[in-house]
Amino acid sequence: MTYEYFSRNGQLLPASQAVVPLDDIAYAYGFGVYETVRVSGGIVYFAQQHAARLLASAREIGLEHGFSASDTEQAIQELVRKNQAEACNIKILLVGGPAAESATLYMQCLNPLFPDRKLYKEGATLITERYQREYPHAKTLNMLPSYLAYRRALAAGAYDALLVDDEGNITEGTRTNFFGMQGRTLISPPEAGILLGVMRTVVLKVAADNGFKVEERQIKPQDLAGYEAAFVTSTSSKVMPVRSIDNYEFGPRPETLNDLMRLTDQFLEACHGLLE
Repeated sequence: MTYEYFSRNGQLLPASQAVVPLDDIAYAYGFGVYETVRVSGGIVYFAQQHAARLLASAREIGLEHGFSASDTEQAIQELVRKNQAEACNIKILLVGGPAAESATLYMQCLNPLFPDRKLYKEGATLITERYQREYPHAKTLNMLPSYLAYRRALAAGAYDALLVDDEGNITEGTRTNFFGMQGRTLISPPEAGILLGVMRTVVLKVAADNGFKVEERQIKPQDLAGYEAAFVTSTSSKVMPVRSIDNYEFGPRPETLNDLMRLTDQFLEACHGLLE
C-alpha cells in the first residue's frame, strides 16, 4: 500500500516531499535517533512508550530539540488518521542540528514486515557477532555495525545476530532483545548494557502479571546449555522462540515458553495499544 502523507515537525505533507537535503550533515553523520511504531487494526501500539524512548535516546547523545513527548504522540496519531492506515509501521526520525531549533522530526507510514509464521512453530536460528554499541540506551541512526551483522545473519540463513560485548557476554540482537529461560524464570542480560525495547517492556509486564520471575544475569554463548529455552522480542516479532544459536541447538520447547507467547498475544489483543 502507498501512503499519501508524511509528517515533518508535526505538519502533514504530501509523501512526494519526504526528502532529506543532501547537505544535511547531521543526517549524513548519523546524528539522530529513531523509533518504529506498530499500527494494527487502526490501533497505534504503545505510542507513549515509543515517544518517551525517542526523547530519551536524544538526551543520551546530546541531541537538542524542541519537541515534547505529547507533541510526538499527537503527530503519530494524526499521521495514522490522515493516511487512514489500518496496518503499518510508523518510522520516526529525529535528526539533530547545530542548535535545538534546527532539529527535524520526520514520520512516515511504511508497509509492515512480519516474520515467517513457521518461525513461531519451528523457532528462529541466530548467530553471534562481536560488537558492543557505544550508547546502548540510545536508538541512534549510527547503525552500520549492527546492519552489517544483520546482513551476515541473513547470509547465513539466520533470523538475527546476537551481539557479544568485549567481555564475551551476549547483550542483544541487532533489532531484538534476548532472553534465556529456565522454568518460569526469564533471564535477561543486564539492562545497563542493552536497549530497553518497548516489546521487551510489554513481555516483562505480562511475565510479572502471570507468575513468571525475571533475573538479570550475564549470559555467555558457552552458558546456553544451562537454559531450557531462549527467545527474542521486538515490535514486529513479539515473542520469537529460538531454535539454535551458532552451533548450539535447544531441546524441545518447554510449555512455559508456549504459555508466555500465548499470554503476550492475548495482552496485545486486549490492551488497545496501551501499556498500563
